[in-house]
Amino acid sequence: MADSFQAMAALLLQGLKDAGAGVFMAYRVDQAAVELEKRRREELQHQQQTILAKRRAQRMPEVVRQDRPRILHRIVLCCSWNAGVFWLSILVFWEGVFPALRFITENIFGGSPTHGLVWTWITFFLSAIIYPLWIVPLFLLSKVVNSLWFQDIADAAYRKSHGRPVYARKISLSKMIADLLFSVLMQSLFLIQTEVVKLIPIAGVGQAASFVHLSLLCSLYSFEYKWFNMGWEVQKRVTYVENNWLYFLGFGLPLALLTSLPSSFLISGCVFSILFPLFIIGGNEAKPPTQQISYPLRLFTIVTVISNKVFNATVGYRNVTASKPSPKPERKETS
Repeated sequence: MADSFQAMAALLLQGLKDAGAGVFMAYRVDQAAVELEKRRREELQHQQQTILAKRRAQRMPEVVRQDRPRILHRIVLCCSWNAGVFWLSILVFWEGVFPALRFITENIFGGSPTHGLVWTWITFFLSAIIYPLWIVPLFLLSKVVNSLWFQDIADAAYRKSHGRPVYARKISLSKMIADLLFSVLMQSLFLIQTEVVKLIPIAGVGQAASFVHLSLLCSLYSFEYKWFNMGWEVQKRVTYVENNWLYFLGFGLPLALLTSLPSSFLISGCVFSILFPLFIIGGNEAKPPTQQISYPLRLFTIVTVISNKVFNATVGYRNVTASKPSPKPERKETS
């Protein structure tokens, strides 16, 4: 395609638009599923009723209520956990417990030099106890819970919009595990690369390059659930992002920006967990461009090569990202 400035800007804006649409898509996907179930019940009622069909029809409303996917409800639960439990617990600790203890010690010791020494020791002991016994375990628990919720939300949205996932029919369990491990390794290395490019000794260039990296990584996170359900391997997913990097830069830009605002790593992770389900829905319903631009951005090349070497040295699963079926041997004709 002709990569004019207007066309490039249009791709970027399309990505931004699809990312913002995720907020409204969750409700629309649920409504579409409800209408589909309603039509199925109406069709069942117009069919010739046998005794067995009548019994099924009588049980149908209950089955629908039990099986109806509640994507919006799951998103609310996920956001409530991250905002109402994890984030709130951190705020209570830093904005409630600490100021209260400081107020109490000031009233006890007044303005004497002893107060400064006592408060230093209190801060040290509380930080040493609270972080390993409260904040860190809660953070790890949130990671586990979020990963399960994210997968549940993505699978439910995919089944509503696209039907049964392809991987459930065509991909073996061992290949699924290898794909998952390779993807985690590659994305971890890419996150390190995102931090390394910040060190570019040119004013503004390092930060801009790092932000582009982070935006593309957020897009890859968002679309990966859908592409995995479609049966796409890692190399195909990464190549698609690189070939259409302007669209995915726009899609991942809001999430990258919002998660970069907090100075605390824990708060940043909490913000990501609150917003990410909406981007999963947006990625599931979005229709990215099918024709690549003339200048792909090969930012994943280095981490892909390193990940292949690591896998080959440790697991022995060579080039998981570019695995292709071996060609069948030609049959010799007999005279």
